Amino acid sequence: MGASVSGTPTAVNAGNSIPSLSPILSFVSDRIDFNGLAQTLVALWRVTRAMVVAPLLRIAILLCLVMTLMILLEKICFGMVSLIVKTFRLKPEKRYRWEPIRPDVELGTLAYPKVLIQIPMFNEKEVYKLSIGAACMMDWPTDRLIIQVLDDSTDAALRESVSMECHKWRSQGMNIYYVVRDNRRGYKAGALHDGMKKDYVDECDYVAMFDADFQPDSDFLLRTVPFLVYNPNIALVQARWKFVNANECLITRIQEMSLDYHFKVEQEAGSSTFAFFGFNGTAGVWRISAINEADGWKDRTTVEDMDLAVRASLRGWKFVYVGDIKVKSELPSTLKAYRSQQYRWACGPANLFRKVSVEILKAKKVSLWKKIHLIYSFFIVRRIIAHIVTFTFYCVVIPASVLVPEVSIPMWGVAYIPTTITLLHAVGTPSSFHLLLFWIFFENVMSMLRMRAALTGLLEVGEVNEWVVTEKLGSAPEANTQKLSTKYSIKQSQRKTTKRILLPELGMAVYLLACACYDFAYGKNYYYFYIFPQSIAFLIMGLGYVGTFIPN
Repeated sequence: MGASVSGTPTAVNAGNSIPSLSPILSFVSDRIDFNGLAQTLVALWRVTRAMVVAPLLRIAILLCLVMTLMILLEKICFGMVSLIVKTFRLKPEKRYRWEPIRPDVELGTLAYPKVLIQIPMFNEKEVYKLSIGAACMMDWPTDRLIIQVLDDSTDAALRESVSMECHKWRSQGMNIYYVVRDNRRGYKAGALHDGMKKDYVDECDYVAMFDADFQPDSDFLLRTVPFLVYNPNIALVQARWKFVNANECLITRIQEMSLDYHFKVEQEAGSSTFAFFGFNGTAGVWRISAINEADGWKDRTTVEDMDLAVRASLRGWKFVYVGDIKVKSELPSTLKAYRSQQYRWACGPANLFRKVSVEILKAKKVSLWKKIHLIYSFFIVRRIIAHIVTFTFYCVVIPASVLVPEVSIPMWGVAYIPTTITLLHAVGTPSSFHLLLFWIFFENVMSMLRMRAALTGLLEVGEVNEWVVTEKLGSAPEANTQKLSTKYSIKQSQRKTTKRILLPELGMAVYLLACACYDFAYGKNYYYFYIFPQSIAFLIMGLGYVGTFIPN
């Protein structure tokens, strides 16, 4: 005790005896010319900028402009096809034979082909009743319908609930099977593959697929199956998605804009020109013989639906998109769920391109033009270049150009082409036109994640086969208002803020803010009008203040 007390003043006195740093700083400043050093560094930067940075930036600008023109040409071509289809009302019923299926006096319900409905799910607590109930309410003879619930859930209590739901419908006369596995090998593709191996599937001609949050109308099969019955060369009929929670928050409104364009323009154009498009994994009906001919479901990528579609198309099968048939579904409303989904959607196609490009070139049952469409348009432009150029050009190159006065970007590349591309994209959802600026900044931020995912898939490194199921909240107008308001009334302090923070996005926010400030002070192109709000968008998303908050 005495030692510690007596030692305290000694420590304080020792601290007070530290010599002042002023003489040392004065000594250093007298011998170092800071002004001269600063001028030397500035001169060195100018030389480096002119001889190294500027040439590299010019190359980057040239490449980005070329890629931007490729995307513009793609948008114009698809837009024209979609416009022609809509103007001349070239609906699928006019291009293919379609007749309603009705009971026959002699055959009775045997006039209807036997259809299998598959509903894969994984811990879908909030929505499993929706898809099962919708499938069981189909206007289709019960003796000609088999429903298969493929449950990979790891929650034992939830498994019991789903099993009881299936038992309830089975007691009402529905031919429904509850199928579980002791592992998740192959994820969704593995579940679908195992489901197709059941003996009772051999009785079926067609299979309809719905994710757990999808709610088809009762006439879904009556409107889609005739395309397959009367056109033996058609393998797939794809319906459009309709979103029950599109107005929940800004992130869902923006998703609606992107997906409406995808269905109304991209899927429509692909169906009308080459009878090919990427299967969306749900809300579609397949000819089972086409699946078998294409070697069935494979789990080599995280886009098993697109993989199957490409392989079936290479064997000569045709696809039909029917935009008039809409299936209700849910958009991810949390930023975490949306980012997981977008990572999978960007990584999977790029990885698939790596694995099927040679197979496409060697295919003998498709024309040269279709091969070019698959490789150039479907994969390279839309699945790789679109992600790379969006982030590189609009978030890196344009802001960097304000720091390098030796280079300039033509106005048509900075303003005219991006504006045209954006307006062509906006035709999918005219009602959300007023949100166009928010859509631009949001998509630019998301392009950072998508580019990383696309390069990961293309190079097949890192988390290339990581599968994260998109979280569903069971959102629906009116029905869930009370439930959602209860969930989100929890205080902000109960959330773990650090889990929301995205450091790469925050780093981009700082970079863009610095570029905007420099352009405001010294620039002549007024790029800061764009760069400032883009930096704010990165900051907001970097802090995780986007979408619905779910308490821990």
